[in-house]
Amino acid sequence: MNILDQIIATKYKEVAERKELYPVKLLEKSLYFETPCISLERYLLRPDKSGIIAEIKRKSPSKGDINPYVSVERTSISYMQAGASALSVLTDGPYFGGKNEDLLTARKFNYCPILRKDFTVDEYQIVEAKSIGADAILLIAAALEPARLKELAAFARSFGLEVLLEVHNLEELQQTLCEEVTVVGVNNRNLKDFVTDVNTSLELANHIPGGITKVSESGISKPETLVTLRKAGYNGFLIGETFMQNSRPGQSAAAFIKEYKQLLAQQEVSA
Repeated sequence: MNILDQIIATKYKEVAERKELYPVKLLEKSLYFETPCISLERYLLRPDKSGIIAEIKRKSPSKGDINPYVSVERTSISYMQAGASALSVLTDGPYFGGKNEDLLTARKFNYCPILRKDFTVDEYQIVEAKSIGADAILLIAAALEPARLKELAAFARSFGLEVLLEVHNLEELQQTLCEEVTVVGVNNRNLKDFVTDVNTSLELANHIPGGITKVSESGISKPETLVTLRKAGYNGFLIGETFMQNSRPGQSAAAFIKEYKQLLAQQEVSA
């Protein structure tokens, strides 16, 4: 099995266990269950923000430990102070070192959209996402049959959660795009071998229909890349490792966003 297949197989087992430990009726009693979601799409399009979805990620299958002892409270607050549009919080434990408590912590200290970054394969996880304060979930085209993905997207929307549809190629985009999806993320990292190439986003840009908010994910390490992606029509940029490799991710994000805004200003002057 490739890495993605391994993760998905593990996820099905994990979900079955969690259903036993934390029944849906218990999740529905959460403080956040009736709280309206904050729109990820709207925040990505705000002109006073950077469009960056800043990610909290302790480790990954390809890189191993990245920042295993990160303070979610301090990092999430500093990300937003730096000018990020939204937060992404990894909640997968075995492969990414995350947990639901990380998202709960980020929710407690921030009023902004929070994407629950996990491998969603079951409706239970969507109920769980709502119960821990998420505003959006990730649905990965490579991990789900198209019909199943559309079912999960509709279920998520019924709870007010937005869906970030993650695709890697044109075939996945064409097979899974549906009316419940208003945000499409193009992952520049191949989840089968974890090689990254930002050209993946540039090649798919014109194939994503108008009215859909475009997000480029993974492999973004330079502010100049954001300028190129924005020219191609992207309003969102999911960045994790570039910030998390620093002992103070928030400071790294602040410097990155400052340089990016300077580049945009220079571009406007020259235009």
